[in-house]
Amino acid sequence: MRISHIVAAGTNDAIGKNNQLLWHLPQDLKFFKNTTWAMPVIMGRKTFEAVDSKPLPGRFNIVVSRRQDFKSEIENLWFATSIDEALAIAKNTGCKEIFIAGGAEIYAQTLPITHRIYLTRVHAHFEADAFFPALTPDEWKLINQVDFSVDAKHAYSFSVQTWDRV
Repeated sequence: MRISHIVAAGTNDAIGKNNQLLWHLPQDLKFFKNTTWAMPVIMGRKTFEAVDSKPLPGRFNIVVSRRQDFKSEIENLWFATSIDEALAIAKNTGCKEIFIAGGAEIYAQTLPITHRIYLTRVHAHFEADAFFPALTPDEWKLINQVDFSVDAKHAYSFSVQTWDRV
């Protein structure tokens, strides 16, 4: 089973501030939805709260929190107290790929076991309090990139990249 990160980050690896995204890029949101559809998506509690504490439709949502009292009766929503428990829940879905969707602490903890990174690189520098871990060039190879320009719906140019572990 492939473990993948899916993330959007500025040129300085910024991913958020005050538990909010730093940009609105409809094409990137469409990419996220299409890529993760019908798959397990693991996220931290703060990331879950940033999406209004509602599961992402059409996906197996697994929220990692140190709190033991989180329970869910909502379809396609599970809580785990560790990354290992979240991965075990994801593996039970029978899917071929698991997506890690943040935040910064979850990305940092899972990067050593990650096989692929879907990185939307937003071509701007942002003030932030959450960052994606820097990729080491000798560990990662860029295998695909699609570039998008500024337009009426996108205030920043960006590239959707796929990186595989070497």
